[in-house]
Amino acid sequence: MKIEKLEGTIEIPEGVSVKIEDGMVIVSGKNGEIRKKLQYKKASIEVKDSKVLISAKNAKKREKRIVGSFKAHIKNMIKGIENLHFYKLKVCSGHFPMNVSVEANKFVIKNFLGEKIPRVLDLKEGVSVKVEGDIVTVESNDKELAAQTAADIEQLTRISKKDLRIFQDGIYIIDKDGKEID
Repeated sequence: MKIEKLEGTIEIPEGVSVKIEDGMVIVSGKNGEIRKKLQYKKASIEVKDSKVLISAKNAKKREKRIVGSFKAHIKNMIKGIENLHFYKLKVCSGHFPMNVSVEANKFVIKNFLGEKIPRVLDLKEGVSVKVEGDIVTVESNDKELAAQTAADIEQLTRISKKDLRIFQDGIYIIDKDGKEID
């Protein structure tokens, strides 16, 4: 079933500016600037007044999904510019005391399961990581960068070839951008 013209609108709050240049959506405000390429041949994005209009003519199921995805991406970009996206992780060590630190642009885990060689993660640009006791906080204005960094930290302490019921050491995500995980 076709829809003649499908439109999605997003209000632009005060203090945030949105520009579109050659398929690149640029959102800037108090927390910096985010650039993301959102381009699809049957969908168009434009800024009118203080709204972002995403539209598609003769939209079918695929175009509906694209318009919805573009709308969600732009909302996340605006939210990140207004308030930073943050993820919280908890350090759990039962067998060996684990040392977690941020040195320059690297996340370092020492003495994980008694290992002599530290595990190191290179942090991406635009992400800040803070360690306070057994809580690790990841913050960024770009939701995808913050989420990927949190996932990379969690995967850094992945245990294989051991009984996971006994070896529950690691760093686990406990809070995803304000949504607490049980």
